[in-house]
Amino acid sequence: MALYLGLDFSTQSASAVVVDVDPPENGRARRREVVCVVSLQFDDALPSYGTRSGVLPSEDPRVAHSVPLMWVEALDLLLARLRDEGVDLSAVRAIAGSGQQHGSVYLGASAPDTLASLDGELPLVEQVRDVFTRSTSPIWMDSSTADECEEITDSLGGPEAVAELTGSRAFERFTGPQIRRFYKLDPEAFALTRTVHLVSSFMASLIAGGHAPIDPGDAAGTNLIDIRKKAWSHLAVAATAPGLKPKLPPIAPSSTVVGRVSPYFVARHGMAPDARAIVWSGDNPCSLIGVGLVRAGRIAISLGTSDTLFGFMPELGIDPAGEGHVFGSPTGEYMSLICFKNGSLARERVRDRFGLDWDGFDEALRATPPGNDGKVMLPWFEPEITPNVLEAGERLYGVDADDGPGLVRAVVEGQMASMVLHSRWMGVTTREIYATGGASRNREILQVMANVHGAEVFPFRVGNSAALGAALRAWHADRVADGEEVSWDDIIAGFAEPVREERVSPDPDAHATYRRFVELYAECESAALRGEGDPAAARERFVRG
Repeated sequence: MALYLGLDFSTQSASAVVVDVDPPENGRARRREVVCVVSLQFDDALPSYGTRSGVLPSEDPRVAHSVPLMWVEALDLLLARLRDEGVDLSAVRAIAGSGQQHGSVYLGASAPDTLASLDGELPLVEQVRDVFTRSTSPIWMDSSTADECEEITDSLGGPEAVAELTGSRAFERFTGPQIRRFYKLDPEAFALTRTVHLVSSFMASLIAGGHAPIDPGDAAGTNLIDIRKKAWSHLAVAATAPGLKPKLPPIAPSSTVVGRVSPYFVARHGMAPDARAIVWSGDNPCSLIGVGLVRAGRIAISLGTSDTLFGFMPELGIDPAGEGHVFGSPTGEYMSLICFKNGSLARERVRDRFGLDWDGFDEALRATPPGNDGKVMLPWFEPEITPNVLEAGERLYGVDADDGPGLVRAVVEGQMASMVLHSRWMGVTTREIYATGGASRNREILQVMANVHGAEVFPFRVGNSAALGAALRAWHADRVADGEEVSWDDIIAGFAEPVREERVSPDPDAHATYRRFVELYAECESAALRGEGDPAAARERFVRG
């Protein structure tokens, strides 16, 4: 038995996927099996931290922070749950992980000694309380750094120059602007900070018992990297904060072995002392592997806390509108990504407003027609990323606030239409969509997705593509470290493949309606962004057909 462990620390939860990839014997094929999947919700498992959906409450709707100590405690809980499920952690040969992108963790001078001397008799959380120079971590939902984005952008010569250099224009949630804001608000604490980690590299540092590097996929979510060289850009770093460069971990390929797992995990959780700790990556690059996008031609949509649309990119391309991102892929090439902040939380907001469960939500979708008779919602319950909307608040056109079925369809159609509208820069004709994330289990939502995009939609049996991708990355890195010739096609075979028999096919008539609906949605969005009123004439034209 050869087990590989993938961990995922997302906004609301922590998850683990264990895969068994015993080598072939006597001509038999290699066994490929997902042997265990466990997860915990931060709010439920660790209520003392006071988070809501994994985020600390804030009076300022632009501010979104979480608690790194909560993630530390969750790591011990998650490994204990694996043992409770009967997983033999001593058979794990390598561990890799996925962290929510853009979040940052700030450590002081004592961190290296503390990480190197962890005692397996004591909980992890009790031993690392004093290593932080900042008790909270700004995460991807934060939109409080508009001023810092503008300052960085001006310093680097404009938004196009920032995107050409780093792969994305300066975004409020990206790590660089967040670091700059911390430097401005608390320069003393920033001066005491010896290392600024991403969520991924911080968690990898716990596993390895020492500071871990950052891979190019996650580093590209900082506005600090030269996207072509896959190295820290001295220009971007200098524009962000003085003295920042020595505080940044090195950037290393996604297959890098950081070292052996910390003796802490051997003593406390029974892991093998020779198990390898692999560099972690962001949730989006890990999901790219977890849904098998190692070749061009398909896209994936992850329906999670945020909704993301992403795909493999063999050669670098930059979104001229500055809405999309380019990150490094664990394969060594690139990935394109568009992030929509109002994902599951927006769907849940509508569901809860009318006291529905998910069955009731589905019933409302079935009871309303494609195109919703021209009723449109711009689902910006939180400040939105794509398009860039800093002022939260849903925008309703032709639909009443108390129209439950109308709003259920409006929130789903609005999300899907926005994906089509804002992914046009990728220049891809979508024929197949791989659907992942929690809401990918909802076939009514997938039917709207198929109809709006006019594409076959394939769900995955393993819903957490980021954790699965991390496990596959662990296997890949382990084989590379052993000097084996290995292809990514071989790594994903039998794991990162959709459930073909559960495909959701588009209805041609509905898709014809949605081609017009996307243009209506575009007019409503444009009017909202310009501060104009309801484009009633456009809605009337749509209804007349």
